[in-house]
Amino acid sequence: MSSDQDTASPTPRPGGNLLRHHDFRLLWVGETASKVGTAITTVALPMVAVNVLHAGTFAVAALSAAVWLPWLVLGLPAGAWVDRLPHRRLMIACDLVSAALLLSVPAAYALDVLTIQYLLGAAMGIGAVSVFFTTACQVLLPAVVPRDDVPEGNAKLQGSESTAQLVGPSLGGLLAQWFGAVFGLLLDGASFLVSAVCLARMRPTGKPGDEPGKAPGPPQPRSSSLAQEIATGLRFLFTNPYLRPLTLYTAVANLAAGGFEAIIVLFLLRDVGATPGAVGIMIGVTSAGGLLGALVTTRFARRFGTARGTLISEFVAMPFALLIPLTTHGYGLALFLVGGLVINAGTVVSSILTMGFRQTYCPPELLGRVTSASRFLAFGTLPVGAFLAGIVASSMSTRSAIWISCITLALSGLILLASPLRKCRDFPTETARHVT
Repeated sequence: MSSDQDTASPTPRPGGNLLRHHDFRLLWVGETASKVGTAITTVALPMVAVNVLHAGTFAVAALSAAVWLPWLVLGLPAGAWVDRLPHRRLMIACDLVSAALLLSVPAAYALDVLTIQYLLGAAMGIGAVSVFFTTACQVLLPAVVPRDDVPEGNAKLQGSESTAQLVGPSLGGLLAQWFGAVFGLLLDGASFLVSAVCLARMRPTGKPGDEPGKAPGPPQPRSSSLAQEIATGLRFLFTNPYLRPLTLYTAVANLAAGGFEAIIVLFLLRDVGATPGAVGIMIGVTSAGGLLGALVTTRFARRFGTARGTLISEFVAMPFALLIPLTTHGYGLALFLVGGLVINAGTVVSSILTMGFRQTYCPPELLGRVTSASRFLAFGTLPVGAFLAGIVASSMSTRSAIWISCITLALSGLILLASPLRKCRDFPTETARHVT
């Protein structure tokens, strides 16, 4: 295991080279298309519930929770399964299943059989598939590009995701206003098909379905059971002085974010009085902060260090969450825009830095299990936050639930002060040792 002491900052590499890398370019294009469609759905799905099915506050919150609930059930075993399966083939299968689930919603609407229960089931199915896809994608990237290019790859993928979140919600809100919310789900389904085609065109080597660009290595030894493999990943995560606090912090921050995201569309529509088109545009505009964060992360990390840069981005950005519950109609919408822009910028900077650290720090044979274990905890709190926000919004008010979520988010960074990260300029740059 690497020392707790500060390490030298890695020498920056010139940017822009990865877009000439055939397999990364396909991965990037497919992910970008998929993220645009998903961003449309983040607005379209709750609008289908509110405007088409006339669902109540708790049902809308439950819809958001349903997307993340599979992380609580599948998050831990998914990593062990991903470590056993060919990652690219698994991702293609996930894309095809997601497309089928999304396209089934407009079909059910056309046949006049769409209900809130059907919508919840589709959301949960999409969430279950996403558990495997996102875990496999995290493991695939270091196999596609050289180790030193992993930070650039993460920055480009995060940048395209932020761009998608800028364009997608705005487009989703306008489509909902012009053609109806169900239409946006058609575009998301098509985007997953684009992603599947891009992944299929990557050049595999070795056995069928192997990661592209890598010669097959020797078989990795396996524990005698799936439970033991899961336990190995958990033990590595919780005994590591860097990964443990990062995971706990993300879990608490996502508890707050889950509540916020579950009811924000409802809050803007009903409490603030914004139109569907305006809601989509505002959510999209705040995502420009994420794009800015992705653009400046490399220079930010060079200036402040990877570990210190993570702390700065969180402690500066998260208190801006307190502006969002103050949002009102008219000029008061600026409070939502400013708060969302700064939060997204800080979140993306810290996400890129910590994601790249985990991908290069974890032993390759444990990466799938460690990724799924950390995301089990981090993403598993999202549905809990959504359900809690739904309960508070139903029993008190939507604005009260937004206040509680935003205060929790603003204070969550205190967890990082109780970790070795507060003394480090940079994350360790060497792969940790896996002691069995």
